[in-house]
Amino acid sequence: MNTLQQLRALLRLRPLQLAGLAALLTTIGGVAFHLKFCILDVDLWWHLKVGDWIVEHLAVPHTGILSRTAASRPWVAYSWGYEVLLSRAYAWQGLLGMSLFGALLTVAIAYAVYWMMLRLSGGFWLACAGSAVICSAFLFNGMPRPFFFSIALFAIVMERLLEANRTGRMQPLYWLPPIFMLWANLHIQFIYGLFAVGLFAGVALAEQLAAKYGFRPDFLMPVRVPAAKLIAIFGACFIATLIGPNLYHPYVAVYEYSKAKFSYDVIIELQPLTFRGLSHYTELFLAAAGFYLLGWRRKIDLFKLALLAAATVVAFRTMRDAWFICVGAAACIADFPAPEGEGDRNESWLENLGVAAAVAIMLALLAPALDFNQRGFDRVISGQYPVNAINFLRRNPVPGPLYNNLNWGGFLMWYMPEYPVAIDGRNDLYGDALDRIFYDSQSAKESYSTDPYLNEAGVVLLDSQLPLAKILTVDPRFQLVFHDEIATVYARR
Repeated sequence: MNTLQQLRALLRLRPLQLAGLAALLTTIGGVAFHLKFCILDVDLWWHLKVGDWIVEHLAVPHTGILSRTAASRPWVAYSWGYEVLLSRAYAWQGLLGMSLFGALLTVAIAYAVYWMMLRLSGGFWLACAGSAVICSAFLFNGMPRPFFFSIALFAIVMERLLEANRTGRMQPLYWLPPIFMLWANLHIQFIYGLFAVGLFAGVALAEQLAAKYGFRPDFLMPVRVPAAKLIAIFGACFIATLIGPNLYHPYVAVYEYSKAKFSYDVIIELQPLTFRGLSHYTELFLAAAGFYLLGWRRKIDLFKLALLAAATVVAFRTMRDAWFICVGAAACIADFPAPEGEGDRNESWLENLGVAAAVAIMLALLAPALDFNQRGFDRVISGQYPVNAINFLRRNPVPGPLYNNLNWGGFLMWYMPEYPVAIDGRNDLYGDALDRIFYDSQSAKESYSTDPYLNEAGVVLLDSQLPLAKILTVDPRFQLVFHDEIATVYARR
């Protein structure tokens, strides 16, 4: 046996593979522990309070609860499932429970991408290394919000579609309707998965109609599942998205998002790629690799080509959606199955349980070194949010209503619920016009003096670095009552 054969035999040893998987997931979890994104995310707090409201009222809100300025506006809590889970995690173990929930979501994405690539390629080390590269392109550029569910579920949907196409069997697709029923109650980007299923059915239908009229080009790879059955599956998936307390309203929210402009101009994660970081180049590499491998094959897979083209447009336009092209490209790259009998098998439930236990033990051992504990959470929160300013207001109450900057709205909902917030991170609730008013005022543009929400405020709590926080020092309407490096508080004279 030569050296190459010995190496191949070594790499196929099951204990070594399971150890590699455990190391990958532990690394992902360890980075999540270190970054503490689970509590640094400014939107996390309003998700938490909405979850608390749902649990308390046993209902899903349809108006702008917890807001002073938009309380009567219509609003779709399209991530209510995530918010309830977050609320229960906090009720279980406070900030630790909430942080563990976010870290678990982060690890779940890595495992979902790994699982997808292993199922499609049959190569363990390709799946393990590939998921590490893919996650490096997007996973730590965003916080563990509801869209993390979308990433994991999209990977599952892609695996189901490509496996059905490869085998010509319908059975993998029967999982899709229940997946979409769950997905539609967790995050609005189920629309991306529905697009993939609809595109798959549409390509199959187009090929079938072309063949009917004698047009069957040899350079196209045919869809192996009958178009009629795919259309039925797509219809079932669409109906499944309507099952839940929001019914069709998430589609209304999608339409409203499509008309928004202000958020995409101001919020960094909603802006196009800047190519100022390695992850952006990794995303570009993955997209190029996906397109290259599609062209390298003798026949063109029209579904994959159309999906990658659409995903590239979306992901390169919006940094937060980098996952769309990365996961889509990963599926296309992995869909080169090993010859029969040469591929690595999937883990059994017992092996998965063992890997999960090993990861949990290693992360528990790493947690103290990474300051992943209550003391560490308190330190991070106190350095990021206006904890001292709020504690001052509790000792020295100032009559409301409250005026606050956008980024702190969610935290103020949670830590200072006695003052309903003027604005928070729910851009779909406030809309472009209201967001623009607050943004211009906080930038101390001339219009701040006529801002109706500032004019009626009794107490103003702002980030000390904002221009408005500085210019109000000479505004005769307000007097400074508290200031530190993080926050500034004014009371109406």
